[in-house]
Amino acid sequence: MARFWQAPQLLLAIFMALVAHTYQVRKKTFLSVGEVSASDPYVTTTMQYLSDDFNKKSNDKYNFRIVRLLKVQKQITDHMEFHVNMEMRRTTCQKLETTNCSFQEGELYKQIECFYSVFVVPWFEKYKILNKNCTND
Repeated sequence: MARFWQAPQLLLAIFMALVAHTYQVRKKTFLSVGEVSASDPYVTTTMQYLSDDFNKKSNDKYNFRIVRLLKVQKQITDHMEFHVNMEMRRTTCQKLETTNCSFQEGELYKQIECFYSVFVVPWFEKYKILNKNCTND
């Protein structure tokens, strides 16, 4: 009779072990986390994507351009993520203009600070903004 009750307990134990294993597999395991240089080629292409995306979605009449990268952190898991703090300024170029854009001065001067988290698979040119927060200076 004792063996009859042991079988369900054994099955329950196996089931719980499988559930625990599945949970562990789904957790992100960071392979690398650290600050990277603004001259890193992946950072350069990601900043171009962020700048283009910002200008495309902005309601401002003028384009903005990155003035300074304050901090860039790269996280590598099963993909790459960049966490970026940067300053952007309004340029003299309107939406369809992209060359010879100097920064606005005087009344039209505007500078903003932005934080972005970006999912990046640069070798496939795949980008997805996970978090964006911009504030006026």
